[in-house]
Amino acid sequence: MSGDKLLEVQGLYACYGKVDALLDISLRMRRGEIVSVIGPNGAGKTTLLSALIGLVSSEGDVRYAGQALTRYHNVAERVSRGISLVPESRELFAPMTVEDNLLLGAFSRHRQGHRDQHSTLAEVYALFPRLKERRTQAAGTLSGGERQMLAMGRALMARPTLLMLDEPSLGLAPKIIGEIFQIIRDLRSTGVSVLLVEQNARAALKSSDYGYVLENGEVALEGPAAELADNPSVIDTYLGRKKKNTAPVEELTAIG
Repeated sequence: MSGDKLLEVQGLYACYGKVDALLDISLRMRRGEIVSVIGPNGAGKTTLLSALIGLVSSEGDVRYAGQALTRYHNVAERVSRGISLVPESRELFAPMTVEDNLLLGAFSRHRQGHRDQHSTLAEVYALFPRLKERRTQAAGTLSGGERQMLAMGRALMARPTLLMLDEPSLGLAPKIIGEIFQIIRDLRSTGVSVLLVEQNARAALKSSDYGYVLENGEVALEGPAAELADNPSVIDTYLGRKKKNTAPVEELTAIG
């Protein structure tokens, strides 16, 4: 894992009208890292990702690959810089085939003059063999786990350096959750860094290098993921007293 800084966030604020959603957030991650953000509903986790991709206006110093991200004012510009977001809603084009959904993910690169969508498609199919099997099916006919794989695959078609995932385990069966988190860990070998927002705190920390706990729009705790998993406050609030349970991720159920 490289020690190069990829994302540096200092003093990030965001609000919805007069309601503060993020308050003085500071966050950092290095190339090759998986960083998780956990916390209760309404803590600001999704707002954080939305602010970083440009969906929500914000204030603060955000640097990506050494450059001020505020220079890039809209989502398309930030995607072209190497940031992709898989939203909680997944936002697939249900009537279109799996393969057409994937190819749409390469649109920004195609517009920049890159013509590598077919080699990228092969890489995505290698990562998600099930998508290749279902490439001619309409996206709306897929199972929940397959839809999540398709949403992730489509984001990877843009060849991001930073992939942001919002609740990738939401609504999935425990076995599928295990598959999704294994794929997230496998992304390290492709050079993709992952910023992961999750309510399944146990699975998130198990798969991450570093973690942040958000509460009421602020960073309440941070540290190496293994240390957070041993923190009594995190155990009580997010992991439960059965923290010592060593069941594999695929047997874990999402923490509501």
